[in-house]
Amino acid sequence: MGLLSFIKDAGEKLFGAASGSAQAATAPADAAALNKTAGDAIAAYIRAQGLDAQNLQVTYDGSTHVVTVSGEAADQPTKEKILVSAGNVQNVDKVDDKLTVSNPSAAAQFHTVVAGDNLWKIAEKYYGNGAKNDLIFQANTPMLKSPDKIYPGQVLVIPAA
Repeated sequence: MGLLSFIKDAGEKLFGAASGSAQAATAPADAAALNKTAGDAIAAYIRAQGLDAQNLQVTYDGSTHVVTVSGEAADQPTKEKILVSAGNVQNVDKVDDKLTVSNPSAAAQFHTVVAGDNLWKIAEKYYGNGAKNDLIFQANTPMLKSPDKIYPGQVLVIPAA
């Protein structure tokens, strides 16, 4: 549990800038409505990835660009995928992890993609063997549709080898 950092300007475009930086100038009632809409959009995106947790709750604070995710995931890989799905959304800077896990196991590492990265290079960095890149791809499906479709600023789950 804790805060995971993401790059606010990278990721899925689920809601407009009004839900993000422009929100500070809106009335409190409007800000609350925008936050709820954004939180609901992120929760829907998580579920669209085929991910879910018991009592999944997703809230968004547009003034701080923080998503809070709570509930109980079935296992550690599902928890990590939920967190990465929530964080790899444009206008999200941090994810506050309040998820618990029914069947805990070793936690994965996270890697922020930089220009020039590919899964082979990332696998070489973490495993010493680029041929293990499929472990990273599988740990990030269904968010990754193709091993060639990663982008700078994206955060990937790096499972234990």
